[in-house]
Amino acid sequence: MNETREAGLPLLPWDLQFFAEEEKTEEATPRKKREARRKGQVPRSIEFNSVLVVLVAFVVLNAFGGYFIRNLYRFLHESFQPETLNMMVDEISIIDLLAKRFVFILTAFLPVGAAVLVTGVAINLLQTRGVFTTETLKPRFDRINPVQGLKRLFSPRSLVELIKALFKLGVIAVIIWKTYREQAFPLVETSLLTPVWQAVEMTWRMLYRMVMRICLFLLVMAVGDYMYQRYEYYRNLRMTKKEVKDEYKQTEGDPLVRSRIRRRQREMATRRMMSQVPRADVVITNPTQLAVALRYDPEEMNAPQVVAKGEGYLAERIRALATEHNVPVVENKPLARALYKTVEVDDYIPAHLYQAVAEVLAFIYQLRQGRRRAQGWR
Repeated sequence: MNETREAGLPLLPWDLQFFAEEEKTEEATPRKKREARRKGQVPRSIEFNSVLVVLVAFVVLNAFGGYFIRNLYRFLHESFQPETLNMMVDEISIIDLLAKRFVFILTAFLPVGAAVLVTGVAINLLQTRGVFTTETLKPRFDRINPVQGLKRLFSPRSLVELIKALFKLGVIAVIIWKTYREQAFPLVETSLLTPVWQAVEMTWRMLYRMVMRICLFLLVMAVGDYMYQRYEYYRNLRMTKKEVKDEYKQTEGDPLVRSRIRRRQREMATRRMMSQVPRADVVITNPTQLAVALRYDPEEMNAPQVVAKGEGYLAERIRALATEHNVPVVENKPLARALYKTVEVDDYIPAHLYQAVAEVLAFIYQLRQGRRRAQGWR
């Protein structure tokens, strides 16, 4: 503080780091990716769609050029027939004329239209992976906010788009000029000596080659744009460490709450387990560290069942509860350790412990019979 006063810097009563925005350094979680996808936010390049649609349209138009020319010739031939030009104009003739024109347009442009439609749908499905949402149709008032509009207009992204557009315009101009210089001048020189249809065909070839060169260049640019859109998309989805922690709390729950739930579950399981001790036939101890309560009913069970087990304080409680309800407590260190380690509560003992447990149960049954006889003599 003294150094700040000596340097002549003003002292502020608050910490400016409070206003600093936390940097987004964490990758987006699967939940955030699903939410963005649900809202229609997917990496997509509009240029990729446009270029492929134009490319396919010209390729199909070039492949079906003869079909289109024949339809156009038949249309013009029928349109300029004397009976067509001299027909009476009424409601029926106008409907018939419009129907013929519609059929011509439909049949002439059907291959191109179908190819463009299939290409557009296929490219959109490939880029969006079939996502469909109505979220993008909802009005967003931030888009008409003039302040936000100015920010977007003078943002680094707008500058990059401007440079990219100027670069594309320059390359397209060069392609047009080179194609025109290669084929237009010979076409002008031979146009007076060639038939009209041949001149039209040469013009179409020049136009087709020009468009193919431009589309191939734009396709390379579109692939790069798509890769950049993916990078930008995942970069914008990044999260701060606080956002990751908050989302984890929302999905998995607060760690304190989860620990309380687990503790409550353990307490309930312990109470349920301890309620089974009075029903046990014997409690096998270590003698002080471990306690395992067994129950066996030959009519209902195929093997003895562990109804409770514990270590330390819990073992002491099991022994005390067994003593309170007159359940025999037998000290057998090896058997107690084996049962505690290998058998869970409510499970039946394994076969390799049958002999040892049977000996303990037989001893307990003998004690019970001896007590009954003693009580009978009395």
